[in-house]
Amino acid sequence: MDPRRACVFLRTARDWPRCGSFDRRENLRDGISVLRIGVTLAMLSAGCSFGVSSAPAQTRTDPMLNAGPPVWDTNHDGVFTCEEWKTFMDRLFVSADKGKKGFLTPQEFEQVKKADPTLAQAEFGYFDENQDGKISRKEFVDKPSVFILRFDKNGDCKVTPEELKAATTPQPTGGPQERPRDRFH
Repeated sequence: MDPRRACVFLRTARDWPRCGSFDRRENLRDGISVLRIGVTLAMLSAGCSFGVSSAPAQTRTDPMLNAGPPVWDTNHDGVFTCEEWKTFMDRLFVSADKGKKGFLTPQEFEQVKKADPTLAQAEFGYFDENQDGKISRKEFVDKPSVFILRFDKNGDCKVTPEELKAATTPQPTGGPQERPRDRFH
């Protein structure tokens, strides 16, 4: 190794005079190289290499499940059905319809949105199908649950714990896939 380059690695005061004088830019360049190597080694020893973790994949959480299971599972069996949804929505409508007039106003609908996390982002127009500025009981109760639409994979109008687990289990990403073989291969 060139003795001038070796001086970059010397750190004690007694060794420094042996280095002699040389170009400061070269010293700076060599110092930056040493710093890069040190940072790389530190990252590798810490177990992270440029944001790629060697830890096993964590279960991803669907944003719709962040607030926990829906409150409208009336029998608490962990299976969410369309019938339970309609019962919940009917009770919600009755409690929100202040004047017992048979429809919800936009102001009453704002109170409904606070009743369940799955309704927090709901829009008045989604329920007001005929766009008359009010939501009738039929419009409100018969609207399908976004939760059921999202998680009911087999179309039986029930979301089971297995369907929820499948929705939150990481799926394989990219990479080579094993292709089915025909009888000749």
